[in-house]
Order: sequence, then structure tokens, then C-alpha cells
Amino acid sequence: MHASNILAGPYLDRAAHLRQDPAWFASALADSASCVVPLWNSRSLVSEDAAEGTAQPRAAYLSLSQIPAARLTAAELVLLGSFRGIYMFAFEFATPDAPQTQPGTRFEDLRMVAASLPAEEAALLGYARAMLSWRRRSRFCGTCGAPTVAAKAGHVVVCTNPTCRHEQFPRLDPAIIVLVSDGERALLGRQASWPVGRYSTIAGFVEPGESLEDAVAREVFEETGIEVTGIEYHSSQPWPFPSSLMLGFTARATTTQIQLRDQELEDARWFTRAEFAGSQTIAPPSVSISFRLIEHWFNAGWEKKLRDIHGGSSWTSSR
Repeated sequence: MHASNILAGPYLDRAAHLRQDPAWFASALADSASCVVPLWNSRSLVSEDAAEGTAQPRAAYLSLSQIPAARLTAAELVLLGSFRGIYMFAFEFATPDAPQTQPGTRFEDLRMVAASLPAEEAALLGYARAMLSWRRRSRFCGTCGAPTVAAKAGHVVVCTNPTCRHEQFPRLDPAIIVLVSDGERALLGRQASWPVGRYSTIAGFVEPGESLEDAVAREVFEETGIEVTGIEYHSSQPWPFPSSLMLGFTARATTTQIQLRDQELEDARWFTRAEFAGSQTIAPPSVSISFRLIEHWFNAGWEKKLRDIHGGSSWTSSR
């Protein structure tokens, strides 16, 4: 068993069997200890970081009293579950400007701070972001176009058209991500929008009528022209940006001639461990499953650990 990736793990009691009980939602809403996981502009509320004079960054929450009273309803709140014995709701501020919060906190892109947060708190913020992103895009029925209304503690939306009543559930988009190796080398690619020097594993969305293994082989061949076999599952990671589930694999290459077939990648290369350890190559951010996949391959044949070489890489920095 692999350790959980960042944003994953058994970090709260979701109490899914209680969501259809309105009394449970009401009791959580009436509990003075209940807290809100707020989002604004798809950003999560966190404490200030150590560089600004405080301790390790932490997730920051609001009390229910800090939410406008008119919005303390099942239509506005999503009950996430019990986190460390406290009921947690997700709530999104829909204002042009960031709302006023307690001193020492700020709204931040979760991708930038997740690796610095305690793992359970990062996962909770990711869960809240995923749910609110889905709710934002599910305001109308996909069958008849009528408005929807929330049900089951915010985990279902139901069409208000009495002749339709179609139910929508939170959506996940499965995507494969794979470390391809020919033994001593790993196949990595880069997109044009990434910082210069960054390379990562091959990834893509699973298509209808396709198994995960089929998707691995297809995506690798479409993007790089490489054929693979020996496809094995490694681990998975929820990726709420906005609604993906990353399914990580390893695979063995049966060909080595790279051809950029669909032009999704700016470049693809074979890397030895020595080349990847070099100062000119930037690893994916350590928060990502792509880093974990490369780490799994790299550490199996190198004297230093990948995190000791590339552990500080971020989404936007050159290192």
C-alpha cells in the first residue's frame, strides 16, 4: 500500500447515511461549535505563512455567525461532515471583492499552499472546493433547463420542474497519469505554458467506452508515439481543480522513438535519473501525484531521494 497522496485520506466522517435526514442538517446548523470552510473566487482561507512571521500555515475557518443570516440555508451551505468532532459546512462568498476575515488570514489558491498545510486540513479544503465548484455549475437542470434546488445536505441538486425532477450528483472526471519507463529512463513531457525546464508525467482524461488501461495506452501513444505494456496501478489523488480524479499508473515502454502526435505537448524526452537530478530540470510540484510517480521511479535507482533534490518546486517558480 502506498501512503495517501496530498488531498486524499480518511480525514473526516462524511456521514453519508445521514444526509437525507433534514433533522441532522438542522442540528448541525444549530450547533454553536459548527464551522464554515469558506471560498471566495475559488480560493481557500488560510492563515499567514511562516515567512510573514507566523507558524506553519493552517486552514482557517469561520463561525456560522460570520455568514449572512439569509444565506444560512440548505440552498447555500454544503454539509461536509464531522472533522475532528466539529460539523463543517462549505460556503462560497459571491462578492466581487474578498470579504473581511479575521486578521492574519487570506484567501489563497489551494494549489499554492496545499503542500505546506497539515495533510488533513489540505484535504478538507480540497473537498470543500470540489463541492462548491460542482454546485456553482449545477444551478440548472441538464435535462430540461429549469432551476435546481439542493437536497441531501447539499450533495444532490434536484430539478424544480415537477414533470422532470431530475437529480444531479457531484461529478468527477477520471483522468489517468502515468510514469512510462524503459528501465533506466523515464518518459516525460512538458506543456508550453509551464515554467522553462519543467517536465512531468503523461496524463489525459478517460473517454467513454474505455478502460483505465486502455486510456493509459492511448494517451501515451497519442501524445508521444510510444507504445506501452505492463500497465500497473500505483495510487490515486482527488484533484479539485475543478473536478478530476487522478488515477496513477506505471507502464513499460516497448518502443522508444518519440513522435509528438497530437501536439498537446511542446516537448517529450527520455530522462535518465542523472539527467533528471540535474539543475536544468524542474520536477512537478510535490503536491501532485505526478511528483509521486516520478519519485517512485527515481528513488528506486538513485543514491539521493527526489525530495532532497526537487522538493521545493512550486507551480509558478523556476525552482
